[in-house]
Amino acid sequence: MRLSEIAAIIRLELALDLRQRAAWAGLLLYSVGACYIAFLALRSGTTTPVWNALLWIILLFAAFNTLTRAFQREDAGRQLYLHTLADPRSVVIARTLYSMGLMLALALVTVAVYILLLGDHPLREADVALFLLTVALGGTGFAAVLTLISAIAARAGNGVGLTAVLGLPLVLPLLLSALRASKLALDGIGLNVTGTYLLWLLLIDMLTVALAYLLFPYLWRD
Repeated sequence: MRLSEIAAIIRLELALDLRQRAAWAGLLLYSVGACYIAFLALRSGTTTPVWNALLWIILLFAAFNTLTRAFQREDAGRQLYLHTLADPRSVVIARTLYSMGLMLALALVTVAVYILLLGDHPLREADVALFLLTVALGGTGFAAVLTLISAIAARAGNGVGLTAVLGLPLVLPLLLSALRASKLALDGIGLNVTGTYLLWLLLIDMLTVALAYLLFPYLWRD
């Protein structure tokens, strides 16, 4: 694995996505549309726990909508060509990092639109920095898990369907920890309590990247 390979593959992914601007528009439209539906459903007001839970539901489905395509848009010929050019560990690390960056940007945009439409009253007594850190760790965690699952599903030949079946149970512990950490941050609880959940989110992110690094060469070879 070389840093130059990782950087080149990240640039390749970005170039491919820039050619498909309609796909980017579709991702943004999904997030904005989901926030608007939430606004229509809760325009009479909502409590902080409901506000928090609905935000994470939107982020979860935005992640599935965005990240299941990480290994789905290549045919066998392109995979073989990439196999001859780059180390498999470089491929999976580059795509995981790219997915993390993409999901982080999408999560921050979604949070901004969500606050704009549903109001910022849950943030008035919140530790905003901890809340945003939780969103960042949760979003990148979704990206790491779903990129690995997308690779497994693509090699099994049943892309999107298998990603949904395998992905949902695996992201559930991550989702529950993110929900708890963001609720504590919204309640203004400090890092001494919220930090336990943030540390757990960070460990899940690191463990998933390590598993992808170790397992992907065997998937790629088959």
